[in-house]
Amino acid sequence: MSSGNTIAVEQEAPEIRWPCHHEIFGVQVSETTYDQAQAVILEAARRRVSAVVTHLPVHGVVTAVRDRKFREQVNTFDIVAPDGQPVRWALNRFRGTQLPDRVYGPKLMLRLCQGAPAQGISIYLYGSTPEVVERLRENLIAHFPQLKIAGCESPPFRELSAEEVDAVVDRFNESGAGLIFLGLGCPRQDMFAYALRGRVQGVLLCVGAAFDFIAGTKSMAPRWMQNHGLEWLFRLAQEPRRLLRRYAVTNTIFIMLTAREMLRFRPAEGMGK
Repeated sequence: MSSGNTIAVEQEAPEIRWPCHHEIFGVQVSETTYDQAQAVILEAARRRVSAVVTHLPVHGVVTAVRDRKFREQVNTFDIVAPDGQPVRWALNRFRGTQLPDRVYGPKLMLRLCQGAPAQGISIYLYGSTPEVVERLRENLIAHFPQLKIAGCESPPFRELSAEEVDAVVDRFNESGAGLIFLGLGCPRQDMFAYALRGRVQGVLLCVGAAFDFIAGTKSMAPRWMQNHGLEWLFRLAQEPRRLLRRYAVTNTIFIMLTAREMLRFRPAEGMGK
């Protein structure tokens, strides 16, 4: 016999629906756009879901191709964004995704910082040098006055001990940040994020040079160079000694992999360009 009282049944929150992945040269790259990535990342951050997001340009993809352990780690991430135009072109040509643009780490970081305050999400900045992190913090607050930065730090340029890693996890979680931006460079930031996956109550985002670009310590390539996949050339002109060998090797390997794929794979008519 009913007592007339109703019992509220708490419904479990729906599972986060991450973008689908497609294999490119053995690397699982996400079919996603800025709008989709921003929406799902903010949802996960608001709910303090543990997740990992990275952005792979040509250098990142080739690094994963050449390093099996790194590739296996990256392939577990929730989003592997096509950070470089050539990576997007490969997705469109070989997987028919028809993506209209890449998903560039610095741009997505700014979009997330813009959208975070309305959803009560705070951020944490981890990486680079103390000077860069401080300038990054100042610039973000100047652009987004309502943004809450729960913490920022520059880690030592060495491998952390297990105790130090545990302390980092505690700081991230105790800060309450839903978005934790990592600016450690590829592949270091990705390997660090992999080690912390499932332990951090928030979204770990590997954004690399975004720290320097948004801080203003390095210049971004002109828009036309970005759109035509020539950002590497702009960065090479700025840092030839550091980047010459990297781009000479990784760009050549990516071209060879693309040529091999084109020889064995003919995309169906109407696939993306």
